[in-house]
Amino acid sequence: MSDRRLKAETWIVLGLSLGSSGVYSVVSLIRKATEPGGLRDQTATLNGSQDNRQVFDFSYQVLGIGFALVPVVLALYLLSLDAVKEPVLRRLGLDARRPRLDLGWGVLLFGAIGVPGLGLYGLGRLLGITTQIIPAPDVSYWWTVPVLILAALQNAVVEEVIVIGYLMTRLKGFGWTTWATIVSAAALRGSYHLYQGIGPGIGNFVMGLVFGYWFHRTRRVLPLVIAHTLLDVVAFVGYLVLGDALGLS
Repeated sequence: MSDRRLKAETWIVLGLSLGSSGVYSVVSLIRKATEPGGLRDQTATLNGSQDNRQVFDFSYQVLGIGFALVPVVLALYLLSLDAVKEPVLRRLGLDARRPRLDLGWGVLLFGAIGVPGLGLYGLGRLLGITTQIIPAPDVSYWWTVPVLILAALQNAVVEEVIVIGYLMTRLKGFGWTTWATIVSAAALRGSYHLYQGIGPGIGNFVMGLVFGYWFHRTRRVLPLVIAHTLLDVVAFVGYLVLGDALGLS
């Protein structure tokens, strides 16, 4: 397949997924920054209720998670069409060849990113460049925690497969240098978090640099999916369980 067609393919995949999220996020940042009180007085709700009736709230939540994964399937399918004999899951390091090692590295990456991330969020709130992030709905049901865990897994799969696995593979194929590829992928990651404020945009850009360098050195996406899932599970479920006790909700 020609570079021209592959570049068009890449723009289409991003336009259907995180690229469009980045554009909307920039617009959201501008809107919130120009509101009275600026970013300090704004909020960003990540997993809000979708309906005031439980059955429809559950239905919308699960459908949203499922359909959000469709661009991931598309990206994997398109990569599988490349003239490469290696299966696409093995090529991206999404296979189960070394589960214990991947789990161990995922936990270590979670610790390396998670603790500084909390500090950066607090600093951003202090400086007024980060919104108040509300990671869980204000109304919970028996299924809320499992759905939040599924949402965390969905976020991790979408971001790590598309931004790290797919995009970095394509950019390297276009002849981009290693650091141009890593920085570009990190910039995309930072862009679609800007609706949370400038602080999370910077924090996720740094996270993208770390994750991008990891993929460059190891060609393994699975530990990144594990680390990202743990980060979001702790944020989502932790807020739901401990938010009132810590005065966060």
